[in-house]
Amino acid sequence: MEFLLQPLTLLTFFPLLGVLVLLFMSSEAKTAIRWVALVTSLLTFGVSLWVLSQFQASNPDLQLEAQYSWIPGLNIYYYLAVDGLSILLVLLTAFLTPISILSTWKAVEDRVKDFMIFFLLLEVGMMGVFLAQDLFMFYIFWEFTLVPMYFLIGIWGGPRRLYASIKFFLYTMAGSILMLIAILFLGVQTGTFNVPDMIAKLPALYSSGTISATTQMWLFIAFTAAFAIKVPMWPLHSWLPDAHVEAPTAGSVILAGVLLKMGTYGFLRFNIPLFPDATVAAAPWIALFATIGIIYGAAVSYAQADVKKLVAYSSVSHLGFVMLGMFALNAQGVSGAILQMINHGLSTGALFLLIGMVYEQTHTRDIKVYGGLWKVMPIFGTIMLIASLSSMGLPGLNGFVGEFTILLGAFGAGVDGVFKPMGGVWFAGISAVGVILAAVYILYMFQKMFLGPEGSIVEEVKQHGHALRDLNWREIVTVAPLLILMFWIGLYPAPFFNLIVPAIEKLIQALPL
Repeated sequence: MEFLLQPLTLLTFFPLLGVLVLLFMSSEAKTAIRWVALVTSLLTFGVSLWVLSQFQASNPDLQLEAQYSWIPGLNIYYYLAVDGLSILLVLLTAFLTPISILSTWKAVEDRVKDFMIFFLLLEVGMMGVFLAQDLFMFYIFWEFTLVPMYFLIGIWGGPRRLYASIKFFLYTMAGSILMLIAILFLGVQTGTFNVPDMIAKLPALYSSGTISATTQMWLFIAFTAAFAIKVPMWPLHSWLPDAHVEAPTAGSVILAGVLLKMGTYGFLRFNIPLFPDATVAAAPWIALFATIGIIYGAAVSYAQADVKKLVAYSSVSHLGFVMLGMFALNAQGVSGAILQMINHGLSTGALFLLIGMVYEQTHTRDIKVYGGLWKVMPIFGTIMLIASLSSMGLPGLNGFVGEFTILLGAFGAGVDGVFKPMGGVWFAGISAVGVILAAVYILYMFQKMFLGPEGSIVEEVKQHGHALRDLNWREIVTVAPLLILMFWIGLYPAPFFNLIVPAIEKLIQALPL
């Protein structure tokens, strides 16, 4: 009983209670099914707030640990814990899940029971990824998330859903196999899969030459393959636009908001502390690819005719900023990177929600058929403007705080840090151009859809016997919590930085800088 009531165990597996209830419900009781899933996810969010209330922000170490021997012969543990590196991502997962479920109230009408079961199972997997402190256990959760997401895209997605779901599955699986090989090697060499124990034992193996510098770099690359695909970093990003465009709205929100962050979190939790020398050596190269991704993602976003694909490619650019800040390997860069993970989940999640809401009425995402929507849907236009300005990093909103802190860290790394030998301040300078390019493609999208004369889709909808309606109360309630956090982080980010900075400083101090 003590095991089940442990806060992190309860947080991770609570959605399974909802799954259990859903299994015994009739598939025809669609409204009741939706309410069970929504209440389950809201209670899970409540558990996450309980975890936050017990979290000590000033403590940089792992907290609320649940550690039990699982497979004694292989020294594998059931080990969950949280620290400043993961607490915000745990809260983001619990926060976005009920919002995503609420967005499906009218959008998902077929096989509602199956959809909600897969969605709650996905939440279990995502929580496990952020909380697992044993590499064997982490890998199980990491791979498990593929299954529900594969079905969410493959069953409830768009016309090319099978292609997109298979591509998503194969890309992620290919990188994961390399990580599995590296995990097995580390387990054999250290005699444990427990991450804190592994971090404690590895320096002696490195200094004695038992694991050479070359081997450490290959291990770093193996983990990087899995995480870079998930982020996704340029040039491993090609699965993302297909997955986003074909996924149902709730799937796109959770994919952008949480699943991509599993990749950036993996670098933070495993690559940097397990392979410190390789991290320092690879940092300029990671920064180079991140900088290319920032510019490439912004340029390709501008060229898109499909508004959902535009937002999908923008994620390549935004996550490039996260990687740039993380591998600046200083407190400003890493803290900005973690905050920007949250910011991206909020702003891009809101954009996908809003695009899904208008798509339900128009059944098209072609930018050129829209126009003048602000006159027809003023509430929708106002909320879309806030989300768009947040995404492009306007001061006063959350995106600016994250990007400013990242660029501050990148400049520091160029002047007197890990970027100096290769790029100096060029990485930061070129990346700053990405902020301007973000304004270009975001404002282009907003102008085409909301300003000017009414587009052909307005008349086309009228011909079907009804006019475009503005957002209803359910849709406003769905997106309002995201807007509140955009302003909160933009105007007063201190509480968020306070949660993460002690753990970041501990991480940086362990590096050979």
